Amino acid sequence: MFCIFIFFCFWHLVDGVKIVTVMEGDSVTLHTDVRYIRRYERYIEWRFEAEDTHIASVMSLNVMTGEIIYYNDQIFIDRLQINNQTGSLTISNIRTTDSGLYHYQVHRFREYFNVTVYARLPIPVITRDFTCSSSSSGSSSSVSRCSLLCSVLNVSDVTLSWYKENSLLSSISVSDVISSVSLHLELEYQDNNTYSCVVNNSFIDQTQHLDTELCQTHPDIVHCYSFTEAVIRLVVSAVVGVATVAIVVYDITSRRAEKKRRTSQSVPEILEILTIFNESQNGLNDSESKLSLPVNNKKSPGNPLVKKSGNPDRC
Repeated sequence: MFCIFIFFCFWHLVDGVKIVTVMEGDSVTLHTDVRYIRRYERYIEWRFEAEDTHIASVMSLNVMTGEIIYYNDQIFIDRLQINNQTGSLTISNIRTTDSGLYHYQVHRFREYFNVTVYARLPIPVITRDFTCSSSSSGSSSSVSRCSLLCSVLNVSDVTLSWYKENSLLSSISVSDVISSVSLHLELEYQDNNTYSCVVNNSFIDQTQHLDTELCQTHPDIVHCYSFTEAVIRLVVSAVVGVATVAIVVYDITSRRAEKKRRTSQSVPEILEILTIFNESQNGLNDSESKLSLPVNNKKSPGNPLVKKSGNPDRC
């Protein structure tokens, strides 16, 4: 360990680059080895080369006026301070895009700083995973298990791990920027051990401890099926669905046919009833017409208006 430490320091001395790590949002000062700036020095220059673009940005301080002049890029405007006595550079509210190589120069003196800015890590979130609950196959008294999911959002260059006490159970690492990374863990119910989910990078880590109440109760178990079993269940469901549709269509068709048959049979009956009704109406009309005819006048012997004559042939 001692040799490694000496080699590490020697490498820094030979290379001449100072390694600086800082957390996103913090302020950092790149301290130079210059005690004071000579009076005849008019400008202090800082160059920045980003890790991803390799495009140099130049910041120059006018020692006499204290004015900072920016060249090529203005990503540091209002976030820089340059000490006019030593040339030390202070960056406030530093960003992950500020990671890279910083080059300090005054007259013939030069210094280099390799700055790495780590993003703040979110605290992992532990939730119950109800999508699948495994059990010991082939036993009616199988023990169902509690499925957990630990997740973090919008991270890069991190490792997500599950721990039981201080023992590592599982882990997953991502290097690129990813929207979400998750890691599963299955426990037996009523497990009283201490579990924690940890996300970390080279600079910091964030830990979330498992709530012991999360796996104390049994949910409705959702079984996991193999691919073949899932396909068979899907095919059976499809067949049942098609059969159900066929039965419904047949029932509707049968009902319509029966209704049409009944309608066709009822039409002659209705016509016959109408015919009988018309005939009865005609008979009734004839009876009424006979009753309304005038009655013939008969001579009544007691009628005084009738003049009796002895012989009709005589005048």
